[in-house]
Amino acid sequence: MPLKLSLKPGETFVVNGAVVRNGDRRGVLLLENRARVLREKDILRPADATTQAGRTYFAIMQMYLLGEVDGPAYAQAAEALAGLLAACECEEDREAVLEVSADVASSQLYRALSRCRKMMLADAREPA
Repeated sequence: MPLKLSLKPGETFVVNGAVVRNGDRRGVLLLENRARVLREKDILRPADATTQAGRTYFAIMQMYLLGEVDGPAYAQAAEALAGLLAACECEEDREAVLEVSADVASSQLYRALSRCRKMMLADAREPA
């Protein structure tokens, strides 16, 4: 079953490391085989990774986009996850980090990104 992407005019997305931009009209793209895809809204730039959760998301995103499940990208993600775990103040947050860590360890990187994105959103809602 193909992956269907409905794209806004000018929307950027990444497919297997290639940055692609839609034209000036809405478009639909069907990917017939497995590919690493991130939409513009899910891409975090290095300068925007300002929290521990953001740095963790960025590290996992690099693994996902590069297709690496070990090596330097994995080491960076593991270090970021350790920092995130150390920063947790409650059991619920620790459990969430351990779930992300389990996803990374089992190469379920897109799921890890989804879980990490939720933690970033929760960080953004908390008063500083």
